[in-house]
Amino acid sequence: MNDAFYEQFVAKKQKPTDVLIRILIYFFIPAVLIFGTPFLGPFAFLLAVLLAFGAYYLIFPRLSVEYEYSILNHDLDIASIYSKEKRKHQLSIDLQQAEIIAPKGSPRLRSYHPGKVRDFTSGNTDAGVYAIMIPTDDKISCILVEPDARMLDHMKSWTGMKLYQD
Repeated sequence: MNDAFYEQFVAKKQKPTDVLIRILIYFFIPAVLIFGTPFLGPFAFLLAVLLAFGAYYLIFPRLSVEYEYSILNHDLDIASIYSKEKRKHQLSIDLQQAEIIAPKGSPRLRSYHPGKVRDFTSGNTDAGVYAIMIPTDDKISCILVEPDARMLDHMKSWTGMKLYQD
């Protein structure tokens, strides 16, 4: 069996709003405890604890995201890893079904008008982002990824003329 496997991790850049959300949560929970105690009594403590658990398990993991690209022959799997602990499978695509793979902003992509765009990149403006145009039902979907040189070489061997590296 001559299967080719490659895996790449891309860490998503933190936005200023992520820091703001953390700060607001750190101030909101003690405020609920302090200002809610005269009105709710001991239930304010219970409410603050529930809010803290909710923030810890639901909000904070979504603020630290990495994307994992796994390519096995011509199948690309994309997964999100939250807080370096929880893994969630996002997407599986067959690269041979792609219509075109080109750098984002390439003139070759002008004729494509995707109905849905899914972004699995770090968010850095100077990163090498590629758009994969995949046909779905009656529209085209655009998948944005940030492959390194080795992954591009691997993709080139399976997609051939569909991959442009302008």
